[in-house]
Amino acid sequence: MQAADKPTPAPDNQDNGPTNHYSPVLAGPLLRHASPDQLVLWLASRETLDLRIRLSERDRPTRVFLEREIRDAELFRLRIGTHAWLHLVDLRLDDPLPRNTRLEYDLGITATDGTRWIRDWAPHLCPESRERPGFVLKSRLDRILHGSCRRPHQTSADGLVRVDEELHKAHHLEDIPALLLMTGDQIYADDVAGPMLHAIQCLIHQLGLYQEVLEGASLSHSRELTSLEKGYYHRDKLLPESEFNEDLTERFFGGVRKPVFTTANAGNHLISFAEVMAMYLLVWSPEPWAMVTPAEPVSDQEELARYRREQEAIDRFRADLPRAARALANVPVYMIFDDHDVTDDWNLSALWETTAYEHPFSRRIIGNALLGYLLCQGWGNQPDTFKDLLEQCQGLLEPMKDHHELDKDIQDELIDQLFHFHQWHYSLATSPKLVVLDTRTHRWRSEIRRSRPSGLMDWESLTDFQQEVMDEDAVIVVSPAPMFGVKLIEMIQRVFTWFGKPLLVDAENWMAHRGAANVMLNIFGHPRTPKHFVILSGDVHYSFAYDIRLKHKRNSPEVWQITSSGIKSEFPHRLLEWLDRLNRWLFAPWSPLNWFTKRRRMRIRPRLPEGRDAGERLWNHAGIGDVRLDEEGAPSAIRQLNAEGGGTVFHRGREE
Repeated sequence: MQAADKPTPAPDNQDNGPTNHYSPVLAGPLLRHASPDQLVLWLASRETLDLRIRLSERDRPTRVFLEREIRDAELFRLRIGTHAWLHLVDLRLDDPLPRNTRLEYDLGITATDGTRWIRDWAPHLCPESRERPGFVLKSRLDRILHGSCRRPHQTSADGLVRVDEELHKAHHLEDIPALLLMTGDQIYADDVAGPMLHAIQCLIHQLGLYQEVLEGASLSHSRELTSLEKGYYHRDKLLPESEFNEDLTERFFGGVRKPVFTTANAGNHLISFAEVMAMYLLVWSPEPWAMVTPAEPVSDQEELARYRREQEAIDRFRADLPRAARALANVPVYMIFDDHDVTDDWNLSALWETTAYEHPFSRRIIGNALLGYLLCQGWGNQPDTFKDLLEQCQGLLEPMKDHHELDKDIQDELIDQLFHFHQWHYSLATSPKLVVLDTRTHRWRSEIRRSRPSGLMDWESLTDFQQEVMDEDAVIVVSPAPMFGVKLIEMIQRVFTWFGKPLLVDAENWMAHRGAANVMLNIFGHPRTPKHFVILSGDVHYSFAYDIRLKHKRNSPEVWQITSSGIKSEFPHRLLEWLDRLNRWLFAPWSPLNWFTKRRRMRIRPRLPEGRDAGERLWNHAGIGDVRLDEEGAPSAIRQLNAEGGGTVFHRGREE
């Protein structure tokens, strides 16, 4: 098998971004959940819209399965600003759509002068030579694209552009991806470039996104965020001085230096609900960027130099947005949060939770990010799960009231409900079954010390997970953090945790908590566990693949850990090379250090990326993961597709 081909450029008439004439649509449609009897679409607009749906067969356009107005019962409208609305479309079909057939869909905006279809208001979403987006409902999951960590100001290219390229060149049915899994950090609410923050403020002003009252900070209203003397790169200074708030700044808001893994840059941390919603619009669509005016709102020379460097990266990100948006419109997309969708190290330990949730300012910051996740990501995975929450959202975001400011009491009550909501995880009745784990809000808190990292899932949620997969022949599991990671890096995290500094190294992995690790490993040894167990992960900003079996067990399940990260993010290259090399030396198959790991009962065979000549196991390029599955649900090919072209195939290696 050859390494991935270099992508061909999009046709010129398809890559010029939004049209120059006025469009009422700000972002979308994003194609979310899709099944024969249900179609879920997400759309943001400048005004409330009456919509019409059309579903047809691509190769026989005259074969129309459905064309009618979208009914009020199928459309949830939420007003997020004077000139900003969300349209959440949950279409239930009386006659099921066919599987394994190229389908097309169209959204029409109805008005007194007629209906305007997608080709009229978002032609950049239509594939080459087509007038509308399309998708395929696969009878089984034979090809999955997956990835995490899309950081707009990273200097690397955008992996969603590679998704668009793969869709463009998929001429045969088996080459069309069944779905795209975004496995965490779809936005970076805690790590925002200066030019992106400026764009966010422009959108808030132009669209009149609703502002809010704040507590526990040196400002009392979100409107003041645009008028601060040092509103860029210094948001950690918003907390009043006190011993408690110094602790909060260190743990949550100020940005902790992480010399081994990442550098947190929380000086531009998103705060208000308006900022979070503006961020989603800007990372998913080229349209809102027309409202952004050029500016350099910093005067300090060092900050100005940083701002200009970030501006170059943001300009490249913006140029790729038409193709990224087209990718999200032409394949069913499923999502799950990780920490950066809310804030770095979210719920890492019991001490972190106590510090963050007991302070009104940080509680509001977390709550606003989680509310944005609900409306822009979580709802689209499984709309029925969120009906009650959406009704509460409608109380806050009344569609017929232009109130300019969110009701504080309703907002606080809704955020409290979000903190007590426990159904962010979900599963799909696909073949094989797809199970997506919430590894952020079901934490198994340490019983030894509150500052120690919590387990990624508690005993109850792990038990529910076991029941979910039991007796399946094959299952695909999405775990944002790898269940089986790089041993050396996990050892470094363990050392920092022992010294009481888990925040310094993102000490979050499945092996960091004894109870969670043991329960998870026991699931693989259960006699009724699936025969084929494919684990898809992200989080770590590099990619790798392992083949895993149980030692001393004749009927061991076949387990694959496949990690793809990031979509638009990379690990420091020189540092990763040394970590990769040291890991091979210290944890070679004959090394006694393996006996000190919790997975000593497992036989782990790292796959070797094609194109590396020194035994490297880790692939460090932004892009998208590509997994092909055979009829039994086992991987027949594992690849990482580079965002800028090319890529690698992960070949089977020797046992670790």
